[in-house]
Amino acid sequence: MATRKKIKLTCRPRIRVVAGNQIALGPGKVDLLEAIDLWGSISKAARESGLSYRRAWSLVDTMNKSFKSVLVEGSAGGKKGGGTHLTPLGKKIIKTYRAMESKAETAMQPNWKIIQRSLKPPE
Repeated sequence: MATRKKIKLTCRPRIRVVAGNQIALGPGKVDLLEAIDLWGSISKAARESGLSYRRAWSLVDTMNKSFKSVLVEGSAGGKKGGGTHLTPLGKKIIKTYRAMESKAETAMQPNWKIIQRSLKPPE
């Protein structure tokens, strides 16, 4: 007898900070910031995130240009080569964004329960 996998229904907030015609910050950009913080390299963060280096650099460039001071800084190469790190503002932005997501998720739970009860079970 085949067993049916239970599929969980979820609802997640997708917060985007828009500055003019640019998305200054969003879930993918925050994920990239976290990966840069973890790996200390845009290229390694890009690989681990499934992005091309060019795409990752473009996202970092947009973020750096959107804020009053940069979120990501590079350091010149030496014996170990160059690297990349988050500025204190970059780390603060991650923490603040994740707090916004958490608050949004909590705030939408009563409405999500209404929608969830109205959905057909997944097949």
